Amino acid sequence: MARFFKFLLYLLGALALLLVLGATWVHFTSRAKLDRTFAVTPRPVALPSDPVALARGRHLAQTRGCNECHGQDFGGNKVIEDGAMGRVHGPNLTRGKGSRVASWTDTDWVRAIRHGVAPDGRALFLMPAEEYQFLSDDDLGALIAYLKSVPAVDRARVPIDLGPVARVLVALEKIKLPASVIDHPNVKPAAVTPGITAEYGRYVAATCLGCHGPNLSGGKIEVGPPNWPEAANLTPHASGNLAKWSEADFLQAMRAGKRPDGTELNPVMPRVFGQMDDTELKAIWAYLRTVPAVPKGAR
Repeated sequence: MARFFKFLLYLLGALALLLVLGATWVHFTSRAKLDRTFAVTPRPVALPSDPVALARGRHLAQTRGCNECHGQDFGGNKVIEDGAMGRVHGPNLTRGKGSRVASWTDTDWVRAIRHGVAPDGRALFLMPAEEYQFLSDDDLGALIAYLKSVPAVDRARVPIDLGPVARVLVALEKIKLPASVIDHPNVKPAAVTPGITAEYGRYVAATCLGCHGPNLSGGKIEVGPPNWPEAANLTPHASGNLAKWSEADFLQAMRAGKRPDGTELNPVMPRVFGQMDDTELKAIWAYLRTVPAVPKGAR
């Protein structure tokens, strides 16, 4: 019996040592990835000042998810806050106290939105630049011009504090910093004419790639907490909903957040996408009908 307890003691000690070594590896590996810097020299874009362009910028900010992370007033907003994933708040994008951007140049804005990189070269966490890199110069200029025009909001900055699960996901590259997956020297902004076309739909649907994957087949959302439900398959595969839906069904789902059978869409699905105009939504539908049909989660 004494030998058994001695063996058990050794086993528990070995497990404790493995846990310490694992935690140490996760800490330093995730820290190295978060502290990595990127030397990016973005190509400048012209910032308009006319009311039409600013209205376009406001529309983009409202329908491409900016408010989801930065709040309706752009003064900052809670994105994630729990023990496992930690605390992540979108920063204050206004000129008020606590602003992240008060000293930014126009080039800094381009670097952040199109490349996911801060002025000091560090990668921005959860900034979906891999989607925004495709914004046309006109749209990016309008978006930046609008954001620079919003009223000042005084709201203190909340530092990012990642929890143990988030650090493991970063260390294992299950959560990838957008700046680390962008081919910065070869970023090619889109040049497409708005219209109800598959080409324009592809441009608008770049917003969907972060959750639904590069081929839009859905499945596990890698950038979110482990308890997030899977993203839907947006390809016309027979196992997915879109193969059975009409354009009217799709528009209803986007506008009302409900499927044709009356069930609610995944609550993770940003409802702001339903504020896109008819041209944008119908163009997305036209594009989704052209993508290859693949099973759910076949990313």
